Amino acid sequence: MEKTITAIEAQKHNRSRVNIILDGVYAFSLDQLTAAWLKSGLKLNEQQIAQLLAKDEQQSAYSRALHFLSYRSRSYKEVRTYLEHKGYATEVVEAVLAQLEQDGLIDDARFSREWVENRTTFRPRSQSMLGWELKRKGISPEAIETALTDADLDDADLALQAARRALGRYAELPWEDFARKLGAYLQRRGFSAQVTWATVCQLWNDMQDSSSMQDR
Repeated sequence: MEKTITAIEAQKHNRSRVNIILDGVYAFSLDQLTAAWLKSGLKLNEQQIAQLLAKDEQQSAYSRALHFLSYRSRSYKEVRTYLEHKGYATEVVEAVLAQLEQDGLIDDARFSREWVENRTTFRPRSQSMLGWELKRKGISPEAIETALTDADLDDADLALQAARRALGRYAELPWEDFARKLGAYLQRRGFSAQVTWATVCQLWNDMQDSSSMQDR
């Protein structure tokens, strides 16, 4: 059964959407991009209406995904989970993910590289912790290994970076408290007991040497 578009009206509170009036009665709303080819007087059958609504749903999901990606890079799994939580059907989510990949907006290999670089620069942690974080993001073992290998990281260097960032909190403590608290800080960031102990001792000795130089 065909129905005729008798009006296409812009929504008052969302200018990116229009209301479709069929045979003088409000029928549904569409994104302006989806409705771009529609005009008053055009007849639509049930199949065409269903296709329009499906396309609109996909456009809505794509727009939501773009907004989600606008804050920072996301993994494939993160975008999937986000769209699923928004209630989009599986086939819509799959179509949007495919489009985002095609548009170069999600790329797990690139995401992994950026994640490792960002963490190493601003919040240093061990390679094992970085790998664990990426695994939680849904990154494949192969992509994780490549990202970590390409970054050419060394846990001893990473531990020193992390410890120096936190040193101000513990510098005035006696040795026992210094070692315990800084050690716990490093181990929470995934560093092994061996690397942690070596780092704690190095920083403590550096502080003692610096203090001795100042006392001269």
